[in-house]
Amino acid sequence: MSGKRYTKAKTLLEKKTYTLTEAVEIVKKNATAKFDESIEIHARMGIDPSKGDQQLRTTISFPHGVGKTKRVIAFVEPAKEEEAKAAGADIIGNEETIATIAQKGAIDFDVAVATPAMMPKLAKLAKILGPRGLMPNPKTDTVSTNVQKMVAEQKAGKQTFKNDKGGNIHQIVGRASFEAIQLEENIRAFVELLRKIKPSAAKGIYIRSLTLTSTMGPGIHIDISASF
Repeated sequence: MSGKRYTKAKTLLEKKTYTLTEAVEIVKKNATAKFDESIEIHARMGIDPSKGDQQLRTTISFPHGVGKTKRVIAFVEPAKEEEAKAAGADIIGNEETIATIAQKGAIDFDVAVATPAMMPKLAKLAKILGPRGLMPNPKTDTVSTNVQKMVAEQKAGKQTFKNDKGGNIHQIVGRASFEAIQLEENIRAFVELLRKIKPSAAKGIYIRSLTLTSTMGPGIHIDISASF
């Protein structure tokens, strides 16, 4: 958003916090770019990110997806290649694929899934996939013998999120073109999951703030107590 458009959008914010319904209405109104802007939620969490028992990392399948189709690679043994193709995998990853990625470092996918049998062979890609958050991991439901289920869930828009070093979580919850009710239901599902995975070691206020924004728009602070 240009400086003038951003300033104008910010003047629409009359209060410090808004109910979820109000925030969704405003964020959609502010999404005036020529492309279909992402709608993102930013959660400031009451956790100590330096403590292992307070880390937040999980997956979520939003009721209405997030409006983006992911390109999926399935690292599978030959016997499961047909299953992966039938499930909709964009790329079948075999030993030759692994060697090519290791040599060139080229990544042409958004998410990687793998069978347990392929994980030892993927070890050589850890330094390439790891920093990009693409290394298959049982904790994110991307390592399993059930290839069909893994691929289908990822193609349907399953998302993985985790806290950053500051204890914050940033997650796309849809697009500006979504209906307001779709965005609301996606955000409610996100907040419900956050509460469900609260670490027992976390003390004090757990969800400290929620801010809704479009790709190019200003942040809109949600009144948590009045909305959830």
